[in-house]
Amino acid sequence: MKATEAKLLDFLKRSPQFVIPIYQRTYSWTERECRQLWQDILSAGRNPGIGAHFVGSVVYVEKGLYQVVNQPPLLVIDGQQRLTTVTLLLEALARALGDTEPLDGFSAKKLRNYFLLNPLEDGDRRYKLVLSQTDKASLTSLVDGDPQPKDHSLRIHANFALFQEWLKGEKDNLVTVCQGIAKLMVVDISLNRDQDNPQLIFESLNSTGRKLSQADLIRNFILMGLEPTLQTRLYEQYWRPMELDFGQEAYSLYFDTFMRHYLTLKKGEIPNVEAVYEVFKDYALGRGSDMDELVRDIRAYAGYYCKMALGAENDRSLKDVFHDIRELRVEVALPFLLELYHDYASGTLSKDEFVQAARLVESYVFRRAVCDIPTNSLNKTFAGFGKALKKNRYLESIQAHFLGLPSYRRFPLDEEFKRALQTKDLYNARSRSYWLRRLENDGRRERVMVEDYTIEHIMPQNENLSPAWRSALGADWQRIHSTYLHTLGNLTLTGYNSQYSDKSFIEKRDMKDRDMKDVGFGSSPLRLNKGLGALSTWDEAAIQERAERLSTLAASVWAAPKLDPAILQAYRPTATQGGYTLADHPQLATGPVRVLFDAFRAQVLALDPCVTEEVRKVYIAFKAETNFVDVIPQARRLRLTLNLKFHEIDDPRGLCKNIAGMGRWGNGEVDVGLASMDELPYVIGLVRQSLEHQMGSVDAI
Repeated sequence: MKATEAKLLDFLKRSPQFVIPIYQRTYSWTERECRQLWQDILSAGRNPGIGAHFVGSVVYVEKGLYQVVNQPPLLVIDGQQRLTTVTLLLEALARALGDTEPLDGFSAKKLRNYFLLNPLEDGDRRYKLVLSQTDKASLTSLVDGDPQPKDHSLRIHANFALFQEWLKGEKDNLVTVCQGIAKLMVVDISLNRDQDNPQLIFESLNSTGRKLSQADLIRNFILMGLEPTLQTRLYEQYWRPMELDFGQEAYSLYFDTFMRHYLTLKKGEIPNVEAVYEVFKDYALGRGSDMDELVRDIRAYAGYYCKMALGAENDRSLKDVFHDIRELRVEVALPFLLELYHDYASGTLSKDEFVQAARLVESYVFRRAVCDIPTNSLNKTFAGFGKALKKNRYLESIQAHFLGLPSYRRFPLDEEFKRALQTKDLYNARSRSYWLRRLENDGRRERVMVEDYTIEHIMPQNENLSPAWRSALGADWQRIHSTYLHTLGNLTLTGYNSQYSDKSFIEKRDMKDRDMKDVGFGSSPLRLNKGLGALSTWDEAAIQERAERLSTLAASVWAAPKLDPAILQAYRPTATQGGYTLADHPQLATGPVRVLFDAFRAQVLALDPCVTEEVRKVYIAFKAETNFVDVIPQARRLRLTLNLKFHEIDDPRGLCKNIAGMGRWGNGEVDVGLASMDELPYVIGLVRQSLEHQMGSVDAI
């Protein structure tokens, strides 16, 4: 590798051509980066004391190790964004200059023939900078003065328009612009193909300009080291169609997220959002050298992702369920849904079972939200869901796994769901339009566009209720109003919200418009308003009755899994007690240690209903899904092993010891002793950390 400092314009002038390889990301600078470059140019142009302004490096591969004189096209490893942006600026400047030359060397003719074109060449060799795919056609059209292609590059088009606008603002001061551009400097870095590793250099340079995404690094890792023929085939056959599936804007926004879900599915663990590339490298290297198969696999799953997460699905029943899941914003379920879609696409899972499984995911998430169960365990729940599948009994195994989840991950059953739904503040819920739409449209062939309606409080929101409302609600009207105002029984949909206002229930029920057409609840075509026309008053009993009826409907809309108890029992894990009891631990026979153990045991079991006890030969385990604390009884104390990495424990008193690799009984790296009742509250706090870590409350992703 050889690096030298060079004026950017001199560098462009003496370089015959820069080619952006197909594995590089597309042009991605936004207005922010362009504006910074523009301001730097104006600052340098206005200040005689600034002799040069550094704008970064341009790294390229050439056959031999020499500077750019009489050489073939240069393959750009880093610097595409700067080269493309400067090219757009120079073309815009050439058009703004017209026939003038405010500064020596800055005329439209010289700018184009020195820095934008190779005027004596034809075809692709005619252009100083050759981009890839959509960017290529858009840039060459600009430089040639031709109309933009139909599927033009959005960033090329937008940033060129920005420079044209900014140059108009400086039309009387173009000398300053030219002087600023003349001061731009780069580091010219030439790589030797035989001696330098472009991938390592590329990764190390990912700290200037617009930061590369994890997906950019992944694409370059896959394609950069391949032979050109294979590189081109894989890109054109798999990667380019994948980019087109996402679309220009969505690719930059969502591809990193997709890769994280893909790796979660493949590895069963959730990568840190900033470590997706590193995890992918480990995964790819562990698979061997068959990049063809890997890229084909990524392409397939990316297609599934676009259909589910970006609305590209064409099948009506699948499209509907994916839309509902997107509206719930259940991204954590996508690794599991990707596996389902793959098995549906390969014929392992029928479409009907796929829809039922996806609806169970929707029900699981919505029911938990209604029941106010914390969501922090959902990512781990879905990351490991595939391990529980029996694909010869696909839907049955999904239902069984949902029903077997412990309390903090539980699938709320009908009674819990209905009870919570009747009392929850649904008006201020994040998913308000979602649950109203689903309740109204379930089973309808002709769907009601809920977006055309507004939510209506049958009993008005106004705290100063009219005498008619106070009379209808009774002497306890204030309690009823505050208790039921935003709940299921009092909420509905209407197209006449402003007309209803704070009117009495009878007025709302029998309202007519100016043309004497019935528009009240009694004539509403909406299912949510069914039965309101038969009521003569709206009071606590009416609200409760309607809430019960709608919650029963909701329990069928967001259905829970149902399995025969005998089938469900077959999925239960077998007991591993081994026949041991506390009597097998002589240290717990009598005395202070037994009293201490009983107190400890009671408090640990009270931490969560999911906690169970298992007596083993050497220790007593307390577990949720697996052990979170193991107790080894000793003569004068209890020795506890917490199932955590030592760096994960918060122990301000410093009682814990690191036993990693020491071969002691129990699970985990954290050892702590418990010798007295005085220590019990603090130690229970340490134990709670281990339980919460397993339950997902402490989730470092």
